[in-house]
Amino acid sequence: MAEQGADGSSGGRSAVVAAGILISRLAGFARQRAVAYFFGTGPHADVFTFALRAPNILQNLLGEGTLSASFIPVYSRMLEEGREEEAGRLAGAIFGLLLAIAAGLALLGVIFAEPIVAVLAAGFLREEGAVSRFPLAVTAVRITFPMTGVLVLHAWALGVLNSHRRFLLPYVAPALWNGAIIAALVLAGQSLVAGAPGPDGATLSVATLDRLLVAACIGALAGGVIQFGVQVPLALRLLRGFRPSLSTRVAGVRQTISAFWPVVAGRGVVQVGAWVDLFLASFLAEGAVGVLSYAQLLYILPISLFAMSVAASELPELSRVLPGARDGALPAGTGRIEGSLRQIALLVVPTFVGYLVFGYLLVGAIYRTGSFGAASNLLVYGTLAAYTLGLPASASSRLFQNVFFALSDTRTPARIAAQRVLLAVAVAVPAMLALDRVTVGGETALRFGAAGLAVGSAVGAWYELLRLLRALGRRLESFRLPIGAFGRMLGTALGAAAVAALVWWALPELHPALTAVAVVGTYAGLYLLTARLLGFPELEAWLGRLSRRLRRLWRRG
Repeated sequence: MAEQGADGSSGGRSAVVAAGILISRLAGFARQRAVAYFFGTGPHADVFTFALRAPNILQNLLGEGTLSASFIPVYSRMLEEGREEEAGRLAGAIFGLLLAIAAGLALLGVIFAEPIVAVLAAGFLREEGAVSRFPLAVTAVRITFPMTGVLVLHAWALGVLNSHRRFLLPYVAPALWNGAIIAALVLAGQSLVAGAPGPDGATLSVATLDRLLVAACIGALAGGVIQFGVQVPLALRLLRGFRPSLSTRVAGVRQTISAFWPVVAGRGVVQVGAWVDLFLASFLAEGAVGVLSYAQLLYILPISLFAMSVAASELPELSRVLPGARDGALPAGTGRIEGSLRQIALLVVPTFVGYLVFGYLLVGAIYRTGSFGAASNLLVYGTLAAYTLGLPASASSRLFQNVFFALSDTRTPARIAAQRVLLAVAVAVPAMLALDRVTVGGETALRFGAAGLAVGSAVGAWYELLRLLRALGRRLESFRLPIGAFGRMLGTALGAAAVAALVWWALPELHPALTAVAVVGTYAGLYLLTARLLGFPELEAWLGRLSRRLRRLWRRG
């Protein structure tokens, strides 16, 4: 069943992608709530975060973002030209090459787990507490690193399915990965934990937490296999002439590779930034790595739902209409870009305001359980607020990066990404050191150093956006930012936030989750209602075509 609207517009496709991502992200929050319940913001939360993040560096280098930039444009153009057999052979060659590279690197990761941990998290080597994070991290990385190769192949399946305008399944599949981790923690917890953990995990011994950590890592490995496996049948049905190979002589392979390496270089720079964050956080007080993970999950949610969903659905279409626009103006292409940017901003702008005003409530509603107490709540909120300062820029940059990829220009965003990382690190280090002196929590004081890393990220995000806009202006002269639309969205969000803040003030003391539902629900409802009354066309792009699509699917079902 096709997943595109008859009009070829992006609204329905973006909504389908957003729906898939939302399901996966909700599963991600459920996973982090389980992690917070057992590990809180203690050393085991640090180690589990590192165990997922370290192999994730390899996955991001070879995976979704890289393939989206190099493989999808070439593959989509072959499909557009009716060369389906050649497209299938291209997919087979890329699959074989990725499999060989990912398997080899994953094996090296298992063998060299100790030096990997020593380099990426050098702070784990100098332990002062009762838990030694270094040997735990080595064990965890050896379990999770093979997962990397499987998740790289998930990115290949996503590229194939997106190019055929099948968006839902590849973005829902990560929910199964999260589900496997949750299942592993719950099953292990039932057998290992006699009672619920008290404040700071007091009822859980270090040995019990060690075993829970290993169980979670095994769940992550199993979940990666499941995530890829559910996509294989549909991908194979869509492919014609598919045959795995290692040949670089297949049509389109060399073109893909020529675009691939500059993107790997750009992604590599970003991964250097991620490594620097891990490296610096490992020297902060225990729990800083975990705090970053809790805050980043909320920060990434609107980028995934509202920016990546639009950017992902637009990349195949932009790859069809923009290649001829290397110089001068292309009104059809720039109009599509401006419309997509407004569509992103419609929901990112109120999220930006909402996180700053109501972020404490959201953090408490999601994570406040078991070992995750009031001090942890405040610490994660402070880090989230720092990240949020760069949210509009990060979200917009996702679209502009894909515009350059559609123009077969992977070098410009890679170069700008390198500059972003350098600036972010330069800002983050002094901010981190200054904020690590600020504490919360009395005798069990937690430190705000992680928020300093988030400040650096926010500054880097705005720099990247400004540089991308400047470069894009030289390529597409007719492109203009819809400043007026942004202003209307911001004003609407601030008005809705003022009313919701009054509701918060008037409410009696309730469970954090109930308070969050009442306040944030009021805020979101008022914003959407006002947007509808004011006739924001972007709201129709999100809701109108999706509702018609659901009605068509209902009639067909």
